[in-house]
Amino acid sequence: MDETHRDRDAEGRARNARPRDGLGRPLPYGTPGVERQPEGVIRSPDETLREAQRLLDAGMPFHAHEVFEDAWKSGPEEERELWRGLAQLAVGLTHSARGNTTGGARLLRRGAAALAECAQSGGFVEPGEFGDAVPYGIGVHGLIDWAQELAGRVETAADAQPVDAAEEAPCLRPERR
Repeated sequence: MDETHRDRDAEGRARNARPRDGLGRPLPYGTPGVERQPEGVIRSPDETLREAQRLLDAGMPFHAHEVFEDAWKSGPEEERELWRGLAQLAVGLTHSARGNTTGGARLLRRGAAALAECAQSGGFVEPGEFGDAVPYGIGVHGLIDWAQELAGRVETAADAQPVDAAEEAPCLRPERR
C-alpha cells in the first residue's frame, strides 16, 4: 500500500506546509517564501484593520484576507458580513495581482456588494448612524468605489496583465492615513 505523506499542523489537521509567495501561491518545498499568517488569531477590530492595512500596503492581499477571515469567523454575528466583504475585496485584489482578471473582478464586485448591503442596512450599528464610514473608521463608500473601479479596469484590460498589489492597495480607514 502506498501511503502519501500529508503535511499536518500542530493539532494534526491537514495543512500544506509548502512555502508561499507574497500572493499566497505555493512554492516548491525548500524555496524561501514569505511567512504565512497564523490562522485563528483573535484580534480586536483595530488590530485587525492595522494588520490588514500593513499587509495590503506590503503587496500581500492574500495574507490580509486571512486576517479578515479570522475576524469574520471569530467576531460577533452582526459583524460577519462586514469582515466577509473586506476579505472578498482582499481576495479580489489577490486574483487580480495573480493575473486572474475574471476571478479578480468577480470577487471585487462581490465584496463591494457585501459592503454596500452592510452600509445600506446599517450593518451592526443603529440605522442612520452609518453615514460615510462604518464603525472602526472603515471608509466603506471609498472601498466600494475602489473595488468597482479596479474590477472594471482589470476586466477590460486588453492584455490582462496582473496588477501591482501594493500599488493598488486600498485605504481601509481614510482618516488614519
